[in-house]
Amino acid sequence: MTTPRRLLLVNGPNLNLLGIREPATYGHDTLADVERLVTDAAAARGFEVTAVQSNHEGVLLDAIHAARTACAGIVINPGGLTHTSVVLRDALSGVALPVAEVHISNVYEREEFRHHSYVHDVAAVHVIGEGIAGYARAVGLLIDVIAGRAEG
Repeated sequence: MTTPRRLLLVNGPNLNLLGIREPATYGHDTLADVERLVTDAAAARGFEVTAVQSNHEGVLLDAIHAARTACAGIVINPGGLTHTSVVLRDALSGVALPVAEVHISNVYEREEFRHHSYVHDVAAVHVIGEGIAGYARAVGLLIDVIAGRAEG
């Protein structure tokens, strides 16, 4: 079976407000800027991207489940679900795809409740606090993980 050359980009609740919400923390770039950055970074390595953003957890879970056979890996910024959602963690674990966890801000320099990530232990890649540029780095690192799996 050939590994699909597609990544799923998942952005969780409130990330549709990028560029508007707390620009001192998240910057002025928009979700469209993030999606373009990820698409370009993936294309440079021969991958396509399917992007989903939702403020509804079930929509994100359905997209992750669908990625099981359609994608080679998942880049995810779960937003606030990072710190609250066991079911999101279980979905990522259940599809058995390599995962890159991304956070625009450095969650470890913010409120204490943001220091715990339910996604952390199921992600192969963690890029935290690099602004939206961190998404592009996460794509490259994730594709390296995928390539390692294909060779192994």
